[in-house]
Amino acid sequence: MQNSKPSEKVIRMSSSSLPDDIPMAQRQVQANPIRPSSNRRLIYGGLAAIALVALAAGGVVSWQVRQLSQADDSAIAAADPVPNSDEVVRAAPKGETLLNHYAYAEAPTSELEVVESGIKLRQSAARAYRDMVAAARQSGVELVLISGFRSLSDQEYLYFNIKAERNQNAQERAKVSAPPGYSEHHTGYAIDVGDAHMPAANLREDFEKTPAFRWLKANAARYSFELSFPRNNTQGVSYEPWHWRYVGDIDSLKTFYKARGK
Repeated sequence: MQNSKPSEKVIRMSSSSLPDDIPMAQRQVQANPIRPSSNRRLIYGGLAAIALVALAAGGVVSWQVRQLSQADDSAIAAADPVPNSDEVVRAAPKGETLLNHYAYAEAPTSELEVVESGIKLRQSAARAYRDMVAAARQSGVELVLISGFRSLSDQEYLYFNIKAERNQNAQERAKVSAPPGYSEHHTGYAIDVGDAHMPAANLREDFEKTPAFRWLKANAARYSFELSFPRNNTQGVSYEPWHWRYVGDIDSLKTFYKARGK
């Protein structure tokens, strides 16, 4: 009858020898009285097998968790890449308009370059503008760049401060200058151009009477520039014969025509 119950010493030794990753509930089962010694060996053997299975399963689960975590991290990085500080643009909702002007994002500074007199354009627009100036010069026309890229803060001054100086209401000012966030100049694709030989006509409707305008009307499309605000334009913006925009690559084309739902 001595073997009908394990001694306290046997219980303590068998409990301390169990693997640490066996759940506490299974450890407590081993502390209960065990009758035949042969059953004790079977149970210990079964528990050892369970421990091995648990260790193997735990390893597989841990590997799967690591793989899923890595996949999630890759998917998140692909879906939401962290932009460089100079690549951040201030976007506006597509198709949104304010006072008849469409919303545009500010061009990334890394895509801008100085063309002349500190005026910047997107690189593709800058190349096309230089080619256009060279071609016009061969025809005796001297184009001059008056304005190119404008930041939101630049446009804020041009809209609000000049509006106040001229005692204009919001609608009146919007006919000649877009509110900040709604100017084509934010894109880096728009230019205000003048005639170097007739500066008095620059930024005035009289610009249409200059050799520069006549040359642009006949040749600007060769260099992918188009007049933004012709007479009686659907936006209701005042006629601006000096204001042209570049649409010579897919990004510039989408910038202006997707904003209009075209």
